[in-house]
Amino acid sequence: MIKIAILISGRGSNMVSLVNAVERKNLDCQVACVIANKKSAGLALAKENNIPTKLINQFDYENKFDHELALILELESHNPDWILLAGYMAILSSNFVEKFAGKIINIHPSLLPKFKGLNTHSRVLKAGNKTHGTTVHVVTNELDDGPIIAQSEIRILANDTVETLEYRILQEEHILYPLILESLVKEYLEIKLDKVTWHSVPPFLDSEIKNRNISIKPYLFIKNHN
Repeated sequence: MIKIAILISGRGSNMVSLVNAVERKNLDCQVACVIANKKSAGLALAKENNIPTKLINQFDYENKFDHELALILELESHNPDWILLAGYMAILSSNFVEKFAGKIINIHPSLLPKFKGLNTHSRVLKAGNKTHGTTVHVVTNELDDGPIIAQSEIRILANDTVETLEYRILQEEHILYPLILESLVKEYLEIKLDKVTWHSVPPFLDSEIKNRNISIKPYLFIKNHN
C-alpha cells in the first residue's frame, strides 16, 4: 500500500480532493498524515476524516532550519512513499528536497514554465494570454522548476477576472491532482527521481473527464476548452 503525506497551509481544498479520491475509489493508498506549517482550516477537515494531523508552526521556530528539521522528523515517523504539497505556502530548502529527492510532488496554478511563483492569475491576465492552467510537477531545488508530470489547460474567457480564474483553475486542480495520485497507485505513472514516465493513458480518465483532448507525451496534458 502506498502511503502519502500531505502538506498544507490553508483551507486544504486540494487535500480534501485527494482524501475523497482515496475513499471514493477505494485506492490502495493511505493518507498517513496531514501537516500544516501554520494554523489552517484544513487540519480540522483532515481530523474529520480520521487522518493524523500535525501543526508544525513555522512561526514557533527561530529559523527555517529548525522548522524543517521538525517537519522532517514528523514525516520520517510516518515513512511516506510520497509527499504531496497541496497549497503549502513555503519554499522548501535544498536540504529538505534532497532528503526526500524524487518523492515530493507539487501542484502549481499555471502552465509551467510560465508564471512561476505567486499571483499567477493576475499575471496571466496582464500578459494577455489566451490560455491558463495548472501543473503537477516533481519538486526540485529550483522554484516551480521540476519535471512536469501533468498539466490541465483552459481557455481564458473575455470576461474572466482574477477571481473567476482562481475558481476555474481550482476546479481543474481538484480533478487533476487525484488523477495523478490514482495513476501512481495503479502504476500507469512512474516517477524515479527526476524521470517521469507515463506507461499508457489511464483507462479511468474517460469516466473522470469528458469532452477533453488528452495526450501523455511528454507528460499528461489535458486540454479543456469547452
